[in-house]
Amino acid sequence: MGTERLRERNAGAATFDEMVERAATNAALWRAVHTHARVPDDVLARVASLGGRWHLLVLSEDWCGDAVNTVPLIARLADLAPNVEMRLLARDRNLDLMDAHLTNGSRSIPYVIVLDEHFVERGGWGPRPRPLQEWMLREGLALPKQERYPKVRQWYARDRGATTLDELAALLERAAELAGAAPTAAAR
Repeated sequence: MGTERLRERNAGAATFDEMVERAATNAALWRAVHTHARVPDDVLARVASLGGRWHLLVLSEDWCGDAVNTVPLIARLADLAPNVEMRLLARDRNLDLMDAHLTNGSRSIPYVIVLDEHFVERGGWGPRPRPLQEWMLREGLALPKQERYPKVRQWYARDRGATTLDELAALLERAAELAGAAPTAAAR
């Protein structure tokens, strides 16, 4: 997808607050996770020091358990980092974009598309933190849903967003390298 089309999609996408206002499922949980989300100072410093402006275009749905555990954290990071904005698109209304970002052939969400200041795609993240994704593929999918999802929720509760935020910061650092963006003067 071209940069102009990605710019248009981003411009038409919802802010976190707009998405939560329209949420038909889990609105209170989305708000609570966002309210309690904490971004460690070192992660914020890493992201804030990157050169350029970064757009995080997130494919999600309000019913998704992985999304409700990660997207509010990413939104909090975007709230705090002066060089990052986050917008959300409904996966089911943007299947062309989703189908260009499949995970092992499936439409797994959330999926974060990292765009630089010119709306060039520089990377992606999702649908869940790497250690949890590895567990899911190795052991989790073998469990019945009623056993799997409590374990997933326990993992998120123990991790408190640390892995999600660290992985996203590392992704943005790689994206900045690809884009040739230098750290800001304050970070040097």
